[in-house]
Amino acid sequence: MPEPDDVFDLLGLTEYERTALRELISLGRTTAPNLAEATGIPKARIYGVLDALSDRGFLKVIPGRPKEYQAKHPDAILDRAIENQRQDFEQFEITIEDARAAFLAEYEPRFERAREDISPAAELFHVVDVGQPSERETRRIYEQATEEVSVLSKSFEYFDAIEPAFEGALDRGVEISVLMLDPDQLAPTNREIQQSIVDELRAHYPSVGVRFSTKQLPWRGTLADPSMEYDSGTAILLVQEDDVPNHMRQAAITENGSFVAGLKRFFDLVWEYESESSE
Repeated sequence: MPEPDDVFDLLGLTEYERTALRELISLGRTTAPNLAEATGIPKARIYGVLDALSDRGFLKVIPGRPKEYQAKHPDAILDRAIENQRQDFEQFEITIEDARAAFLAEYEPRFERAREDISPAAELFHVVDVGQPSERETRRIYEQATEEVSVLSKSFEYFDAIEPAFEGALDRGVEISVLMLDPDQLAPTNREIQQSIVDELRAHYPSVGVRFSTKQLPWRGTLADPSMEYDSGTAILLVQEDDVPNHMRQAAITENGSFVAGLKRFFDLVWEYESESSE
């Protein structure tokens, strides 16, 4: 969760704009020269800074000689920031859609020509770095899931990074099962992390099934919507490589229905025959 002062960074402000807005909230109604004096912002820059904040809707300008400036209520600032982002996205979406036909006409044939040279084996996986890229792909799997998601993880230590997508999937009626490594096989630090995650799942997401694998997990990852007809499913996984640091590791992503079905059969067998209740 961001700290209060971190929110100023989320608003996309420059350093001077952050400083001016923070000080205006504390000072109340004041003039540009007074604000420049209080913040150390050069007087030659202060009016441009205030105009930028006003354009974003974060402060009020009171006419007079001289003009005065007053920050809006902090809650109103956050609401306006959300509205600004929404409008920016709508404009971005319009721009992309306007360019779609010409872009596809130019680049879709190139893509298809290149695709003809790719063998089926090469299409089985593509990879992303472990960390933010793999977390982003994992969130995508939750966001696109329609029926079920299965998770294999030693301690589910990345849960905070994917929780909004996790919760969103549950709200849509997606069934989620989490298989973690037995805590007796974890290092003390990982055991504490795992316990905190398990406690959170029990407290806030009681519908989620949680079990502990009694044997080491040869791979870890997330898979969604497998089909025993082998025609659907998505998964992200990485194999156990204790000697390779995380920043050098990669996760494999597949949408091969046969492979995802095989991963699900492995998950179900471990869940049924080689795991214990987290209770």
